[in-house]
Amino acid sequence: MQAIRRQEEGSEILVGWVQIAAIVFFAVFYAVSPKAFSPDVPFEPVPVTLGAYALFTLVRLTLAYRRRLGSWFLALSVVIDIAVLMITIWSFHLQYQQPPAIYLKAPTLLYVFILIALRALRFDPRWVVLAGLSAAIGWLILLLYAVHGEPMAAVLTHNFVDYATSPKVLIGAEVDKIVSILVVTAVLTLALVRGRRLLVRSVADEAAAAELSRFFAPDIAETILNAKDAIHPGIGVHRNAVAMFIDLRGFTSLSSVLEPSSVVAMLGEYQAVVVPIVRRHGGGIITYLGDGIMAAFGATRECGTSVADALKATEELVAALSLWTERRRAQGLPALESGIGVAWGAVICGAIGTEDRLEYTVIGDPVNRAAKLQAQTKTVNAHALVAAPAWSEAAEQGFRPLRPHRRHRDCILPGIADPVEVVALT
Repeated sequence: MQAIRRQEEGSEILVGWVQIAAIVFFAVFYAVSPKAFSPDVPFEPVPVTLGAYALFTLVRLTLAYRRRLGSWFLALSVVIDIAVLMITIWSFHLQYQQPPAIYLKAPTLLYVFILIALRALRFDPRWVVLAGLSAAIGWLILLLYAVHGEPMAAVLTHNFVDYATSPKVLIGAEVDKIVSILVVTAVLTLALVRGRRLLVRSVADEAAAAELSRFFAPDIAETILNAKDAIHPGIGVHRNAVAMFIDLRGFTSLSSVLEPSSVVAMLGEYQAVVVPIVRRHGGGIITYLGDGIMAAFGATRECGTSVADALKATEELVAALSLWTERRRAQGLPALESGIGVAWGAVICGAIGTEDRLEYTVIGDPVNRAAKLQAQTKTVNAHALVAAPAWSEAAEQGFRPLRPHRRHRDCILPGIADPVEVVALT
């Protein structure tokens, strides 16, 4: 509801500026256009009403900017908008020194539809209804005033030509105007009711998307939200991507002797270091595994530099996590070293699970290798291990290492028969 309220407050500012623009336009138009009345008339209502209306609109616009427009003031402003127009029309018979019925033929009534339509900018049908009813009642009052105190035969006519060429009143024509005002009001109200439902749904979807991005990587959240059809388990996309595993060494043992609050606080600090770096380089967090974090680059969205981006992120992660560890030690807090494993190759990105419980993930040989490489970092005394194919591909994509590194051509990984070549970042 806060989002909808902000939209409505912004709409009131827009309404105010439209009214200011209309006042300026009509003031200039009135000043330069030939006058349809004698220069010596005792009363000109338009400058007076435009001036008063401009002052009121400026007050209303100021309150709108200060977010101090209450419902009562909004209702009052709607009624005043219509009242100013009706009083202006009513004053025409004084200006032209004619019977009151003369003002019923003024085309100025058409401006009432602009005032009603302006209320639609707020996406709240209440104000459109209020404007429409005020206009219909206002015109009815003007009609009754025009025929009040006069013999019916002298005022009313059933002849359209007589009505058009004299101050006489054709009741059917005036009823048509009132009916037109009410019908336009009803149509706009119906459109606003439907539009407001869409607005509420859109705001709810936007809020849901924002919440979804807290649980998924932005790319995954976008993929889910933009899916044309329902996402079903077992449907995946083949891509060449980078899998990355980040883990704290010795976290399980340490967590068994720390207070739960200390464990959670450490994890929060650790994740606050890792996640922004991964996302800044175009990666996405696929899942959290306790102290382990699985990330992917180029899995949910094709990118020609995903491998280079992943290794740039790896170098930054090594530096940032080392500083985090040193900072905790300097503060006398428990501190752990970290390990990172990186592999590149063909993966499948898609949903797994059941229809009532899905998880969007990345699977494939690079995922397994990245996990094994991460586990091997302590054995080879490195902060990160990068599979040789990923290192070569990153170099082709323009990656130039900034940290010290060394090659291991015969690295043994559990579960893999042949030795693999890796690059260790220290």
